Amino acid sequence: MGSRSPSIAAIGIIGRHNNPLHTALFPATGVGHEQQRDRLEYSFMLNSSLDIFEARMPSKTVGHDFGLLHTLDERLALYGWLTNTGVKLVIVVDMEGRTAPTPEAGKTAILGLRSSDLAPAFQALQTAYVGLLRNPFYIPDEHDPQATKGSGSLAITSTHFINEVDRIGKTWHSGMAVI
Repeated sequence: MGSRSPSIAAIGIIGRHNNPLHTALFPATGVGHEQQRDRLEYSFMLNSSLDIFEARMPSKTVGHDFGLLHTLDERLALYGWLTNTGVKLVIVVDMEGRTAPTPEAGKTAILGLRSSDLAPAFQALQTAYVGLLRNPFYIPDEHDPQATKGSGSLAITSTHFINEVDRIGKTWHSGMAVI
């Protein structure tokens, strides 16, 4: 069996009122197969990170990187980022998510990730979100559960944004400087 390297298992975009705006799942890849991930299981994982954001909020005054939020087991870990608008970005990393392209890349699963390894992914996600906000046809209040009072979808439906999130999740690997 070849060595494995970390990959992004899921990306969650969570609104300022803790409402899910977008969830993207990425299959674990192996030799000749892909293993699909359970959407409900990952929704629970993303929801579990909200308490950690709230607990760290009073002491978090500088920077947006919340780093490692928590680990679920030796394989899955959740990392967080907070935007200026209060939107939370959460990345679930699968430490054995894909076959390592090189032997050096496989060593990351053994040694672990640093929070800075995910900084390019979070920066790319934030850039994609800012691009979404700059779209004159996107109205953030339509996705606010307090403003909509049950009318309309709370999820982001912009295909450009969804495709960009998918691109980030599929291309990220440990050691990337820019996505």
